Amino acid sequence: MRYCITFAYDGTNYNGYQKQPGNRRTIQKELEKVLTKINGNTDVSVCASGRTDAGVHALNQKAHFDLTKEVAEDTLQDSLNKMLPDDIYVRKVEKVSEDFHARFDVKAKEYIYKINVGEYDPIAKNYVYQYNKRLDVAEMERALKYLEGEHNFKSFTKTDEEKDDYVRTIIQASLIRDIKNMNEIVIAIMGTGFLRYMVRNIVGLLIEIGEGKRKSSDIFEIIAAEGRTKAGKTAPPNGLYLKDVFY
Repeated sequence: MRYCITFAYDGTNYNGYQKQPGNRRTIQKELEKVLTKINGNTDVSVCASGRTDAGVHALNQKAHFDLTKEVAEDTLQDSLNKMLPDDIYVRKVEKVSEDFHARFDVKAKEYIYKINVGEYDPIAKNYVYQYNKRLDVAEMERALKYLEGEHNFKSFTKTDEEKDDYVRTIIQASLIRDIKNMNEIVIAIMGTGFLRYMVRNIVGLLIEIGEGKRKSSDIFEIIAAEGRTKAGKTAPPNGLYLKDVFY
């Protein structure tokens, strides 16, 4: 029986989502350990919509797995949340068809990145990038709009990330301010797919634009260059969240 789960996690104390050799703690490892127990100690492999790096969080990550026996959805959700560490929480469990694939069936994903431009906040240091200086928000917004559409994003991926295709489509990119907390900037990017470090590299460039070191119109030249050295620094992982996955 195949199931799809929607789950949230605090990535602070993990070496990313994907299982790794040795004793490194990962989200996938914790999920598989608990599901194997639920499945009568028969190994369970969990396939997520994509991996997140160390320190990155998720609000609505998706994953599928197969169990050898059928378990009621609410019972499975309760069991998972009782057995998982308290920084991982399963929001929803659904029975899905045997051909459903949490990664290959994805139509779009949305990420958000949080930046604090106000006073340093030690309580939020693992969840919001503590930039702690003012930025030119209007210029950053213009740059985000230039990123919308289909582009080659090779300039925004890991230097040694060799792929056949670097073209991705950004459906919507926006900058959000909460009137109740004007010190926090939220960058929201929805796309059909993302390269490794792509969002963090985009944010790093946006910060340079907000600092006045670059212009929003530089986006076109950077995209055309198809080279990582042309874009900005990689923003820290702690401000990044996988907000949602769409099928």
